[in-house]
Amino acid sequence: MASVTVISGVGGKLPAAFLLEMEGYRVLLDLGAGPQPGVRPDIDAIGRVDALCLTHSHIDHAASLDCWAQIGSPPVYATEQTWLQLGNVDVPMYARRLLPLRGESAIGPLNLFTGRSGHSPGSVWFHLPVAGGITYMGDWSREALLLPFDCPPQAKLLITDASYGDRSQRLSEQMDALAIAASQGAVIAVPEHGRGPEVALQLVARGLAVQLCPQIRSEVTQLLAMDKLPATTALGLVRLLKQPQPEQWLPSSVIVAADAVADKGLAAQLSGQPGFRLIFSSHVAPGTHAADLLATQQARWLPWNVHPTLDDQLWLIGKTGAQRVIPAFVAASECPQLAASAPLCWQSHIPLQCHLDSPRFPQEQRQRSTIF
Repeated sequence: MASVTVISGVGGKLPAAFLLEMEGYRVLLDLGAGPQPGVRPDIDAIGRVDALCLTHSHIDHAASLDCWAQIGSPPVYATEQTWLQLGNVDVPMYARRLLPLRGESAIGPLNLFTGRSGHSPGSVWFHLPVAGGITYMGDWSREALLLPFDCPPQAKLLITDASYGDRSQRLSEQMDALAIAASQGAVIAVPEHGRGPEVALQLVARGLAVQLCPQIRSEVTQLLAMDKLPATTALGLVRLLKQPQPEQWLPSSVIVAADAVADKGLAAQLSGQPGFRLIFSSHVAPGTHAADLLATQQARWLPWNVHPTLDDQLWLIGKTGAQRVIPAFVAASECPQLAASAPLCWQSHIPLQCHLDSPRFPQEQRQRSTIF
């Protein structure tokens, strides 16, 4: 018998932690914290696990790695880009394992398939061919122009990022709106290791001169070094880097800066200086600097999709043929249209009949995980 237990991540914008158990082997999928400051999964409810797999490096999926020893000091699996972004975390080198962006890895007795999720550099979804197929998407998007998305295989159980609920607006509309709003100067606050390089590229494509904070410049450099990008995209990123960093930041400039809620980085620094106008586009949790600025009308919020819209959500459910769908990172009240159109499941513990299915990736795309 196999089972999936929701430790955290269902019923609201909560940190990710999903536990898969099969024949005594226990795998934890993500271990986040936030996005609201101080919110963590119940570590005691997890217990000891045999492996921890991370979809990407964002705080709500990986920021509870400081509890690694409390869950049994297991090997931790992530892509090379995710490990690079995580930097000096509380996981020793001997416990770090590499996952391919697209392929197959051996996780103990299990085969884990990964594919690119289109959410952030190095982000992936997971598929396990057990119990008719279990797919965990982490965060994902089909709309990113810079980050590729691979369609996962069929699965009876789908745990999907439903952060936007029933949102239907497309990213192309949001890009135009942001360019208009920023045209007279703005600080576009973006998350670390996320949409920053793409935001900059799209604003440049709409005729704006864009400056990058040191964090986003570093991320552009990493993208150029690690990804096989189309020539035109790579040229655009190179041109961004050729723009010299100013000796003094001016309110009339269009600046793409981390972090997403102005709690740190250049976005935080400039938020306290006169004349600078901040624009946020990420989830803004209570207790963040962005929440305070928006509450006092000192900043503006405009959306930029990095999670799936309702149409894309329904597309994915159809493609996977999922019979049960766990909507993650959203409250039930925010997705009535999705609930009316899909077999949603809000259970915290889901028993599954345990049987193995045949692999769904060609042999040449399989890759065993290696020590970092």
